[in-house]
Amino acid sequence: MADESLKQKTARGLFWGLVNNGTMQFLNLLFGICLGRLLSPDDYGMVGMLTVFSLIAGSLQESGFTAALANKKEIRHEDYNAVFWFSIGVSFLLYWILFFCAPWIADFYHQPELIPLGRYAFLGFFISSLGIVPAAYIFRNLMVKQKAIATALGLVVSGIAGITLAYCGFSYWGLATQSLLYVAVLNLYLWMVCPWRPTLAFNFRPVREMFRFSSKLLLTNIFTTINNNIFSILLGRFYSEKEVGQFNQASKWNYMGHTLITGMVNSVAQPMFVRIADDSDRQVRAFRKMLRFTSFIAFPAMFGLAFVAPELIVIAITDKWLTSARLLQILAIGGAFLPIAGLYTNLLISKGKSNIYLYGTVVLGVVQWILMLLLSPYGLFLMVSVYVGVNILWLLVWQYFVHRELPVSLFQALKDILPFAGIAAGVMGVTYYITLPIGNIYMLALAKILLAAALYTGIMWVSKSVTFRECLDFLMKRKNKG
Repeated sequence: MADESLKQKTARGLFWGLVNNGTMQFLNLLFGICLGRLLSPDDYGMVGMLTVFSLIAGSLQESGFTAALANKKEIRHEDYNAVFWFSIGVSFLLYWILFFCAPWIADFYHQPELIPLGRYAFLGFFISSLGIVPAAYIFRNLMVKQKAIATALGLVVSGIAGITLAYCGFSYWGLATQSLLYVAVLNLYLWMVCPWRPTLAFNFRPVREMFRFSSKLLLTNIFTTINNNIFSILLGRFYSEKEVGQFNQASKWNYMGHTLITGMVNSVAQPMFVRIADDSDRQVRAFRKMLRFTSFIAFPAMFGLAFVAPELIVIAITDKWLTSARLLQILAIGGAFLPIAGLYTNLLISKGKSNIYLYGTVVLGVVQWILMLLLSPYGLFLMVSVYVGVNILWLLVWQYFVHRELPVSLFQALKDILPFAGIAAGVMGVTYYITLPIGNIYMLALAKILLAAALYTGIMWVSKSVTFRECLDFLMKRKNKG
């Protein structure tokens, strides 16, 4: 009964994770199209240059405590309370550090306008510190539905504000305001649905107890943030804000695509692995099932995004972003593998191996930085291609470490992953040749999407894919209950 209960809870979590991330990416797409038409690559580039600093500060304020709280077998009010006050104190200090460092950041990029913009945009991570503990509580208790509603509200309010400001001529200030409002509305709703409340008791002993685990996640998150924003840093330093804007636009669309799957999987993977940590056989079955499900979703979605990128970008935000469309094609291929990497690292964290997660991410970051610096004189497209290739190959490293924790061999992992990757790639190839005669860009985009979806679904049905059948069964049960 307990096993079935966890299975049902995981299935519901995946469903609401899909709803949450699907809604989030749809709204991001809708508002992104409007903003992409109103703003220029230079506007996006200005905000993109500051992103890495806000994200690093955000990692410092959170310090890995969300995962630490989720991984504690027994949780107390004192644990949440200590993290709450610690996060606020650290965030307050970090904001003022960045406030006074804004002139140096502007000098690094040779953009004086970044001084006031940075001091305004950096307020976002301080506001987000207020929601760290409610978010951790909701994450630990698999309250994915509540997170979905909070995300949707935040996106709607902030998106409308961003578009209004952009239309009124506030350019990159509209983008910065959009980010601030999103965090504020999201956290406000999380506080409304979270039953936990802080008390004025400043006992930081739980923070010290969790820090051995969380500190490794903190360093890992910092390196991950730097790795994910390596191009914004290098392009901002050696190229113009236009190149930064084109890349950030491509990166944003790729992020919308792969986080639809990554967010859905991450919303349940780590808590689920923690709850069955004492049963190795059960963990193996759960991991491989999640691996197949992730591959089943990720490869057609991301290969499809790469396939329709030129038409999609031109239709949505006009041909001034055509360079970003070509970059998106490369990034989306790599994006298909990111949810799988996330599943691997979630398992390692659930096993308490945050040190392995740290070391693997640091080495990956060092390799990427060296390669990007060496390739920077040879153009953006080669840099992005190599960056994506390294990320894909690094799955072998994560597989090695996971195999040390669970008896899942490389052959078994490839058996779970490659059929879906091969079928998705084959479907895109067949669709490409069938749609070659279509000249109208709107008809071409529609034909590509419908034909590829029909072919992939048909192959899953004919081959009697277990993962496909399980997804259909779950959706039919929900429909009948409704």
